[in-house]
Amino acid sequence: MSLHEIAHVTLAAMPAGQESLSLAIIAKLGRVVWLIPISFLFVLLMKKKEKQGTPTAIKFPWFLVGFLLMSIFNSYILGRYIHIPNTIMSSTPVLTTFILTMAMVGLGLNVNIKTLCSKSVRPILAIIITSLLLSTITLVII
Repeated sequence: MSLHEIAHVTLAAMPAGQESLSLAIIAKLGRVVWLIPISFLFVLLMKKKEKQGTPTAIKFPWFLVGFLLMSIFNSYILGRYIHIPNTIMSSTPVLTTFILTMAMVGLGLNVNIKTLCSKSVRPILAIIITSLLLSTITLVII
């Protein structure tokens, strides 16, 4: 519950064995799937505010639709109707790591350190408070 990324979940669950790793990843991906209806809800709320005269600049996160479509493709189509050779499938982690690296580089190239330092105090405080609350709740549950 308190881990923010699938990589964190993987590293935390891996020492407990393959079954724990599988359960941890499924639980984390279940939380990720909830982002889709919540995002739709936020978009609808922002559109309602926009109609009431409050300007908003929210855009729907389309990567969530891609995530859902690829999950459905992998679960129901790949393997049943389409067979991809193991040589290609075994190179998928390398390719996805490269693509993720390029995305992070692209994000980094758009960051201005001066602007980040001047406008990041409130978001960093929100992150710290949220992380402390989440950690405390997790500790109490455990």
